[in-house]
Amino acid sequence: MGVLMSMLHQSHPDITNRLKRAEGHLRKIIAMIEEGRSCLDLAQQLHAVEKAVCQAKKTLIHDHIDHCLEQSVEGGGNARASIDEFKAITKYL
Repeated sequence: MGVLMSMLHQSHPDITNRLKRAEGHLRKIIAMIEEGRSCLDLAQQLHAVEKAVCQAKKTLIHDHIDHCLEQSVEGGGNARASIDEFKAITKYL
């Protein structure tokens, strides 16, 4: 449990809440499809969910850069490994 707690960032509860809202929104969109709603309505709602998920991802990555990588560098960690990790995570932005 100690390892799990150390990996929990301050932003994780907010990200979890955003993703739960997006999950509920997706369920509503599925219902809209089954109801035969217009493609324009569906596209607008899907765009909103897509933006919410992208924002959650961006928040997670920025938090990781701000805390994990910064702590690694400041704590005398392996600079090469930190740079490699930074490069790896930024491909998801």
